[in-house]
Amino acid sequence: MGGLADVSGALNKALHAAGVDSFLVLPLYDQIDRSKLRVAFEDLEVDWRGKRPRIRIWQSDELNAPTYFLEADHYFARGKIYGDADDFERFAFFCHAAIALMRRLGKAPDVIHCNDWQSGFACVELRRLRRREGFFAQTRILFSIHNLAYQGLFSPSDLWWLGFTEEANDFMLSGAASALKAGIIATDALSTVSPRYAREIQTTEQGYQLDWLIRARRKRLVGITNGVDYEVWNPETDPHTAAHFCADDLSGKRECKLDLLRRFGLPEEANRPVIAIISRLVAQKGYDLIRQAARAILNTGAFFIALGAGAREYEDFLQSWHDRAPHRVGIYKGFAGEPLAHQIEAGADLFLMPSLYEPCGLNQMYSMRYGTVPVVRATGGLDDTVQNFDENSGQGNGFKFETYSASAMLEKIREGLYFYTKPDAWIKIQRNGMRRDNSWAAAAKKYIELYSELPNLN
Repeated sequence: MGGLADVSGALNKALHAAGVDSFLVLPLYDQIDRSKLRVAFEDLEVDWRGKRPRIRIWQSDELNAPTYFLEADHYFARGKIYGDADDFERFAFFCHAAIALMRRLGKAPDVIHCNDWQSGFACVELRRLRRREGFFAQTRILFSIHNLAYQGLFSPSDLWWLGFTEEANDFMLSGAASALKAGIIATDALSTVSPRYAREIQTTEQGYQLDWLIRARRKRLVGITNGVDYEVWNPETDPHTAAHFCADDLSGKRECKLDLLRRFGLPEEANRPVIAIISRLVAQKGYDLIRQAARAILNTGAFFIALGAGAREYEDFLQSWHDRAPHRVGIYKGFAGEPLAHQIEAGADLFLMPSLYEPCGLNQMYSMRYGTVPVVRATGGLDDTVQNFDENSGQGNGFKFETYSASAMLEKIREGLYFYTKPDAWIKIQRNGMRRDNSWAAAAKKYIELYSELPNLN
């Protein structure tokens, strides 16, 4: 599930560490290893489409905080997370079953924190239940937008059998039903994943037809930048990397770089800079700029390493780029799991994120943790977390450009590579990034403050 999965698990863990009694509810996808789970309930009854199926609930305490998994193989044992025509039905069921689980647990939560369009259905149902009966009467709802572009659209004709006839108008968006729009309307407060993105989604350019609604609710909107789980992303203890290192002793990073070059079949030239990218291969991530600048990037003398999967046109571009320059371009099409991502973060010198838009971004923060200097476009959370390096003051942890263009991106790549040739400045940039507090502990404090304010909302 990518960033949303990272955020959901890490925030719950950080909240528990801060003394908050919280738990996480997820679908039991078939990618999840059930051997690490235990059965919490065998027979949770869910009133669904005129029937009352009983489902099994599994539990894990692996993250030092309870996580419940709803077993419904018809909906979630499909070999993938998203992308089916009935996604709206799958997640409407998930929301309904999650609410049934909360009843089974016996105590209504003070706050229910819903994430993205998949839980928009829960916001609507909870608002209705709160009006009609006492169990959720004191429960407040927070709805987090991780990416406004994904809106959970489906046919309005399906609303009646999902049980949302009376809320139909809340769902309607340009002739379709939108679970995201309904969640925004039904929630008590909104958050999104960076302060700048909170401003950007109020504009027509990045509002995806909902900017008017976001502006109407802006007094109940806050931007909180995501964090990094420093137990998982820690170059001093990382089990996936060839060597360990820290801000005070970066010598192990060279061994990680050589290991990375070997893994991608590239010459073991430790002094040649490595530019890397890990992302979905979609237009949002700036692959149009990379394609335009491909020749110029290699003309800088750097290696280029890419990990990701997505649109066929970008997969084909990476393959052809590798075929033309097999000793300079390393690619892995697909998602090889977490170990390779850690190895890339530890072994690269520059990490490229030229996104058209980026609500928060996590890889720039992973990169900084590993002394890999980010080159990013100044949008969303990338703008909030990366500061341009200033040689005179010694401040800054990376390089960022404003205009979405190949030339602007190349300018910052070249600037980064210039400082790579200046060891004293380079190690300063690395240490600035490694010592920045992007931890979930810091982000969790802001969420706790927000949760505490919710009961005072009218």
